[in-house]
Order: sequence, then structure tokens, then C-alpha cells
Amino acid sequence: MPRALSNAGSVVLTNGEEVCSAWVLRFLPLVRPGGRVLDLAAGGGRHTKLLLDRDYRVRAVDRNIAALSPLAGPRCTVEALDLETGDPWSLGTDYDGIVVTNYLHRPLLPAIVGALAPGGIVIYETFAAGNERFGRPHNPAFLLRPGELLQAFAALTVVGFEQGDVTVPRAATIQRIAAVNGPLGRLP
Repeated sequence: MPRALSNAGSVVLTNGEEVCSAWVLRFLPLVRPGGRVLDLAAGGGRHTKLLLDRDYRVRAVDRNIAALSPLAGPRCTVEALDLETGDPWSLGTDYDGIVVTNYLHRPLLPAIVGALAPGGIVIYETFAAGNERFGRPHNPAFLLRPGELLQAFAALTVVGFEQGDVTVPRAATIQRIAAVNGPLGRLP
């Protein structure tokens, strides 16, 4: 079995594969089977790969798509897009799931809520105020304020929320939420 090594804030197996967020893995079963999922700021594609392996239809978006391009195919659309231009949301609506990890651009938060289909779930995890003690990011523009995700997704039904310090995959201060567009249903 490949061992895990810490590398720039993510866990990387010795075979080069990144390990998916435990938060994403925990709440992914709430996404409608075979549903349409947006992997926003998809980076190297670790969650895009997971979503494809679980038979979801995926739209993976990032500014740099070099690592994502090989994943494009009949069930995966890969799109190069700078999410921080101030342009209106161009990623459509009716997503059964939206996954965001290690990324924050506050103007997108209302658009994420509006892009969910009824019953759709947002699974969001990123750095929060206090992370400056541990390293990057340390700029307040990229750190959530206490309870900020609860406020941003107040129109949704919160299924899970956490904020505080973690030690895995590395020491960091994080905030994470899983919230459904509609009434509370089954839990994972």
C-alpha cells in the first residue's frame, strides 16, 4: 500500500496520487446518484477523479486546467476559467452537487447557492482566520471569518459544519460546511 506524505498542504501518496478530503468523502453520498456535480477551482483534479469514479457527471473548472485536461470525456467537461474577474456567474445552474476545497472568492458564494438544483448539496472546505499561525494562506482575503460559511449558506439546510484547528493533512485552521438546497433528508 502506498504511504502518505505531506506536500504543500495536501496529502500525497508515494505513487503521486492526492488523497481526497475526508469532508468531501463523508458528504458525497448525499449527491443524487449519477447527478451533475461542479468541481469549482478543481486544481489538480483529485475530487474530479473521485466524482468520476463514483459515476457522477462532472464539470471541472479552474484557471489552469493542465492537470484536468486528461480527465475530459463523455462524463467530464473541463473548463479553463478565471473565477475572479468579476464577470457574472457563467457556470449554469441545477447542480446536484458543488464541491469546493482550499479556495475562497467571496463574491462567488451567493452564485453557488443559486446554482444548486432542488435537493442539491454544497460541500465546501477551506482555510479560516487563525491559519496564519500555520503558514499559507495567511492573507485575510483568503481566510474565512468565524461562522462565515454559515452566513453565506443560510438559505440552505445545514447538514454539517465545523470550524477550528486540524492536524491532518497538516496543521491548519479550517471551516467546512455541507448544506442542502431543501428540507433535511437522509444523512450519510
